[in-house]
Amino acid sequence: MTQVDFYILPDTTLDARLAFACRLAETIYRKGYRLHLHAEDETMAHELDDRLWTYRPDSYLPHALLDDELASDVPVTIGWHSPPEPGVDAMLNLHPSIPEWFSRFERVAEIINQHQTVLTAKRQCWQTYKQRGYPVTPHHLDAQS
Repeated sequence: MTQVDFYILPDTTLDARLAFACRLAETIYRKGYRLHLHAEDETMAHELDDRLWTYRPDSYLPHALLDDELASDVPVTIGWHSPPEPGVDAMLNLHPSIPEWFSRFERVAEIINQHQTVLTAKRQCWQTYKQRGYPVTPHHLDAQS
């Protein structure tokens, strides 16, 4: 059964949410998982793509947009409208809702910040996972995380 983790940030900005997504993506990749970042829309997907190139000068995270021809050759993909090909272990969901294909992953990570729109959407996601019987673990992060 898919394990779901909610990372709860003290910040209110999209910038903080995306910055943490890059850090979490690197952690997941370093643990040996193939990862898919599911963005809210094409704009967010391109923003994540750009950030993964530059978020840390001493790090490289091999990644590609899902529609790119390199997507099947890299351990991290980014998309917004369709699932990655089979064989991806984990998903970092930045979309307001849960994609219908989430249960194909061993792990799902959700990132919540203190922006009211995100809080409302992710509370609904939390309830949906719990109602369906999925194990959900919260991780409350402080300002230094």
